[in-house]
Amino acid sequence: MRRTVLFFACLALAVWCGCESTAAQEPVGVPVLNYHRFGIAVADGMTVSTRVFEAQLQWLQDNGYIVIPLRVLVDYLRGEGSPPPSKSVAITADDGHKTVYTDMLPLVRRYNIPVTLFIYPSAISNASYAMTWAQLQELQQTGLFDVQSHTFWHPNFKHEKKKLKPEDYQRLVETQLVKSKVILEKRFGCVVDLLAWPFGIYDHELEQAARKAGYRAAFSIERRPASSVEGIMAQPRYLMTNSDGVKNFAAIISGKVVEKGHRTY
Repeated sequence: MRRTVLFFACLALAVWCGCESTAAQEPVGVPVLNYHRFGIAVADGMTVSTRVFEAQLQWLQDNGYIVIPLRVLVDYLRGEGSPPPSKSVAITADDGHKTVYTDMLPLVRRYNIPVTLFIYPSAISNASYAMTWAQLQELQQTGLFDVQSHTFWHPNFKHEKKKLKPEDYQRLVETQLVKSKVILEKRFGCVVDLLAWPFGIYDHELEQAARKAGYRAAFSIERRPASSVEGIMAQPRYLMTNSDGVKNFAAIISGKVVEKGHRTY
């Protein structure tokens, strides 16, 4: 009888330890939010009103969430750093729109949060909608903004692959990945090793090219948390729209909304 009791006690302990081990190994998922443009009025589908953005930041603060540098998350995803704190969130902004300087910067300073900017250099100080190099430099000097690559001129790789000869397409991909990295590193004296795929388009060939160009991680726009179960060159982000407001924003952050993403080729 005593042996039987001992046997079942050991069995229960083994099962409990196994469950604990599984829980400990469960990958940490972190929402990575992707913004583009801001403003008083919502001009298009990529604009989040400044009022809504501020309300979202306030919700994060009120509910105990921590905005962490994207690079901290990348270190964890690559197995080179500790898991981020619970209730972590990362914030990114693509394209270098001038409202990042006029509307986003004051709120980033007020809430003292880190932001990663994915920039395509051909637009800076050139396109009417974009920031200038001086403005981008000012952002970087705050210590709150990390400037990273969004390729050189934001091509649609899917379309380019269809219309170009294989050798010309390969040359285009290499130029887009390398030229952006070189220009940004020279301008800001920083390490540019993170990439956001234009239009969220990527495939195995592009992932390999990004690795070869020196990128440690790349991000798409598939609405689910970034985690170690995702490919390091195809980490998802939540593309934020004004319609997310605060209610859906809260559901996304707290994991109460399950949104299936898909690869875009």
